[in-house]
Parts: sequence; structure tokens; C-alpha cells
Amino acid sequence: MRFSQFAATRSGPMPIHQDVIDSYLSTFITDTPRIGAVSALGHARRVAPERFIISVPSEEADPDAPLLAYFSDYLHRVRGLEPNTREGVLLGGRRFLDWFRHHHLGQDLEALTAEQVLAAVEHRLALSATSSSRTAATSHIRTFLRFLYWAGHHRQDLARVVPRTPSWRLAHLPPRLAWDDVRQAIDAIGATTPVDIRDRAVLLLLATTGIRNGELRAIRLKDIDWRTGEVFVRRTKGKRDRVVPLLEETGAALADYILRARPKVDSPYLFLSFAPPLGPFKCASPVSRIVRKRLRHGGVELGRVAGAHLLRHSLATQLVRQRRPINEVADLLGHRSINTTALYVKVAASQLAEVALPFPGGAA
Repeated sequence: MRFSQFAATRSGPMPIHQDVIDSYLSTFITDTPRIGAVSALGHARRVAPERFIISVPSEEADPDAPLLAYFSDYLHRVRGLEPNTREGVLLGGRRFLDWFRHHHLGQDLEALTAEQVLAAVEHRLALSATSSSRTAATSHIRTFLRFLYWAGHHRQDLARVVPRTPSWRLAHLPPRLAWDDVRQAIDAIGATTPVDIRDRAVLLLLATTGIRNGELRAIRLKDIDWRTGEVFVRRTKGKRDRVVPLLEETGAALADYILRARPKVDSPYLFLSFAPPLGPFKCASPVSRIVRKRLRHGGVELGRVAGAHLLRHSLATQLVRQRRPINEVADLLGHRSINTTALYVKVAASQLAEVALPFPGGAA
């Protein structure tokens, strides 16, 4: 809606030129809403290409395109990064270049100095709200600078001047919901429309298996074993396949979705978007929006973090409170290290109280 109003004042009924899009994106001060707007505009171009003047990209329009393509190839062939990880690091490289071109217009990368690198790092850290995002930002810059040195674009390895940000494992408490709130949100979803039926199946599968957003989007129809009551999860974050149990209620919701609501299109994937063009979810945002929408409609008060991972954290916390063995919870979540799962023990206050040592001197 906001872009439609913006474009109407500049293009009217005429096709929208790239300059209008660039002007609109420049109105965003921070990166997060700008990235969301870019994704939404990309979808709009695919759905209604006649409303846009598609310009052919050129090296003059994006002089860093060849360098970023080389960087992407380096991440794939030399570093061996998975596609999702590669996209994040590539975005970090793009952001560093954007900052450099803006603040040092006309300067070649070969003349990049340590002082400029530190200024770029300070800029990125100022935009990062959490310790994990700060760690990722500095790591991405460090990787890009190592690439510049490796590829011969700079005579020094400036990655060594990028400071490391403190990030202590298990130092935080995971965002989570009370299990009654999760149950309340699921029960509040109706079964009258195809969207309702799909969304209920999505929330039940996330809440009862703890699978990640990307894992849910990758599930295919053939991955469900109805006889054994299991779902095969492909190529997880730990690069391992695993199997998660399919509870009776979740299986019934999936069957209802497949038989009554799933769009009749030729796609092997289980969950499909109802927005044109019909097909599998191409990114994490639609699934996160489904979770947020249904939790809000269920009367659940949400904080800053509210997506598929919130249900994953909530399930893990509930299982620990039910005194399920920690290795069993780790296997369900697909954790390679049990230390990762140990984070959820911190929220089991009643169990921790049972093993607490008495206060010295006998005082409670």
C-alpha cells in the first residue's frame, strides 16, 4: 500500500521505472525494512510485470556486481558454504561495499585502510541489536576482507583488524511461550477456509516437532510416512537428515490440508502459498508471518521475536519441564551437541531448585 501511494504520485498510470523504486527504497533508514521492501517488490514484479519497466542490469549500474559474483563463487567453491549461509555472508559483503562507496566515493578498494574498516565495523555494530547479530556482522566483514586479500584485490589481510564481539554461549534465555498459549492459538484457528486449514497444519507441525522454518518449507509429500507416523526432515542445519514423530492430531491436520485445502498444482512440496503464483514458499518470511498472525489472533502477546523458532523454543522448554531426557530432546531438535540443548534446562526453575545446594549458614 505504501509503495502504491508512492508510485502513484510519480508514475501515475504509466509503468513504474527503476528510478521510482530506487527513490522509494532510499526512504528507509535501516536495513531490515528495506530488505523486506525489496523482497515484496520482487514478488510484485513477478506477479504483475506489465506494471514495471524492466531495465537490463549493467556493470555501470552496479559496478560491484562482478566482484560480488566472484565473492559468491569463492564462498561456494573455496569455503564450501551452504546456500543459505552463503546468502547471509554475501549480503554482509554487499553492505560493506555500499558503506565504502557511499563514504569514500571514487576510492579504489586497493587503497582501503584499517581506519576505514574500523569505521565500517562501527557503523554495522550500531545497527545490530543483539550479540548474535553483532557477531554475524563482524564475521561477514572479516570473511569479505579475507576474500579481497585472497583474490589479490588488497595487499594486506585487513580481516585481522576487525575486532571480535563478545558472545557467550548459553548466556541468554531463549524466547518462549507458555504451552497453554501455544495451545490456545492453535485452537483458535478455524477450519472453514483453505488458508485456515493450512495454517493450523503449519502451527501444529512446528509446535509438535520443533522443526525449523527452512525444514518445514523443504518437506515434500513423499517425506510423510503415514503408516509409521513419521516425517523425514531433509538436510537440516547440521547437514544431517533426521526423522521426527507425527502425532495423531498433527497427522489428522496434515491429511485434512492435503485432501481439502492444498492447491491443485504440480509441486512435490507439502506446504504451498495461496498467493499467486501458487507454489512452495521461497523464503522464510511467509511462514513467520503465518505464525505471528495466528498467535496474535489467539490472543498471545508477542515480543520482538515471533516466528517458527519461537514455537521450537516453546516445545523444547515444555519437554524439559516434563522431565524428558535431555538427549531425547536433542535428537528431536536435531542438535549435534547436547550443550546446545542444555540452554533449555535454564528455564526449568522447579527442577533446578531441587538440585540447588543449601545457602551457607543455613539461611534460605
